[in-house]
Amino acid sequence: MRLRDVGEFGLIARVARRAQSAIADPAGVVLGIGDDAAVLRPRRGEDVVVTTDAVVENVHFRWKTTPAALVGARALVAAASDLAAMGARPLAVLLSLAAPAGLALDRLEACLGGLVREAARHGLPLVGGNVARASETSLSLTVVGAVARGRALRRDRARVGDRIFVTGALGASALDLARSERRGARARHRPAPRIEAGRSLARLASIGACIDVSDGLAADLGHLLEASRIGAEIDPSRLPLPRGFSRACKKLALDPLRLAVEGGEDYELLFTVRPRGPGAEALSRRLGLPVAEIGTIVRGRGIRGLRGTGFTHF
Repeated sequence: MRLRDVGEFGLIARVARRAQSAIADPAGVVLGIGDDAAVLRPRRGEDVVVTTDAVVENVHFRWKTTPAALVGARALVAAASDLAAMGARPLAVLLSLAAPAGLALDRLEACLGGLVREAARHGLPLVGGNVARASETSLSLTVVGAVARGRALRRDRARVGDRIFVTGALGASALDLARSERRGARARHRPAPRIEAGRSLARLASIGACIDVSDGLAADLGHLLEASRIGAEIDPSRLPLPRGFSRACKKLALDPLRLAVEGGEDYELLFTVRPRGPGAEALSRRLGLPVAEIGTIVRGRGIRGLRGTGFTHF
């Protein structure tokens, strides 16, 4: 069965059933799927955080190498990670889906299932969106969150003397993509948005700037430095790498450091902390996941000790 066999309203009904079964009574949602727009209600004293992201066939994924459920899950992670980078709690997600009429319905159902299940894991009810016909499949997600008034994490808050930290490990998504492209292997890595870690950082008095690592460490650190009008000095030997990463890179004739620096879609949090703030060990306990100190904010512009660019669309 193909998408054309159920039509626009049949597809919408399927999406609505999945969304309503994932989170029965989502907090903060006054009105969900079924009207011209959703109605959300943040708590008193909160700022609303809104962001959008898109996953496009043959740019971010290929059906022949990425399981359909993983396509949906990764699309949700990419969008939700922006909430994490702002320190926001999740409120809701909207999906704008474009797909060919001839797309296999079971493939689309699996993709939607992966997206909705991942959304439920992070408290993001699907409350609406749009469907349209297109020559290739794309999923554009708008996520909405909330943060205590004036406490949103930002890119422009780094200061000279701040220490630079990153959560988790770098390079796993890039390695997974390299295996897929070079060997035709099925993609299997599923990153996680660091939502709870972001919310914890937003409550930290000594927090500086924050960004998520979506385009690669070099690119995203560059964005943070540009926004803060400052420079950084990085110690490459302190970059956290996944277990067995160097050995796996060697088998593919890849440079582990370059892959960790330039590879995107890790969705770890890259952030700075004032000089008298907590160190890596204390931050690991606070966030409930590994944290590594990788450098320092310095005067001037640019990144010292690190080479690489990162992903760009154009």
